[in-house]
Amino acid sequence: MRKILFLFGFVSCSSPALEVTISDSQGKAISGAAVWLAGDQWQASQSQKDKVYSMGQKNRAFVPHTLIIPTKSKVDFPNFDSILHHVYSFSKAKSFELKLYRDKPLAPVHFKETGVVELGCNIHDWMLGYILIVNSGVYGVSNAQGKVNLDINSTQLGNAQLNVWHERFENLDDPESMSLTITQVSQSVKYQIKQPLLEKMEFLTDETDDYE
Repeated sequence: MRKILFLFGFVSCSSPALEVTISDSQGKAISGAAVWLAGDQWQASQSQKDKVYSMGQKNRAFVPHTLIIPTKSKVDFPNFDSILHHVYSFSKAKSFELKLYRDKPLAPVHFKETGVVELGCNIHDWMLGYILIVNSGVYGVSNAQGKVNLDINSTQLGNAQLNVWHERFENLDDPESMSLTITQVSQSVKYQIKQPLLEKMEFLTDETDDYE
């Protein structure tokens, strides 16, 4: 497990939620960090498991860029562009391929194992997306201020494992975590990642292709 620095207290949030703020080793807010709680109180509800989630392609990008889903959930991959896309993954958690298609594949993809699934498009090399399959029903992705609000209720107070993942971790299959005791439905947690993050990758996009 990687080392982290963290502070947590009991500052009230504006609404009943566990407010988690993610920052790097210099204290700079990190957006796009996946955050989830693990433990008996945090399991996904049946309605969450039965829901069909969506990872679309729009303007030659995966939308959302990072999607968190409970274990054994299904995901649709609608294509909102006027061009064809070819979605694939070689990830250990789920390897699959959706060959060139428009609109939406006939059936959603079933994600049975926990882990990280890195997505690509065979036609557009710069298109990357991520699906995190977690044993939890309480999760979210940090915004531009590094904040994410995790909705909880009074029956879910107690000990939990707070997990954090980012696409710029050197090892995508190794999220960071810490033990946490939640005593209020409105509580504030500051989580500072100590490990260095990889540099952001910049890709040149091609606004024209042969698949119109």
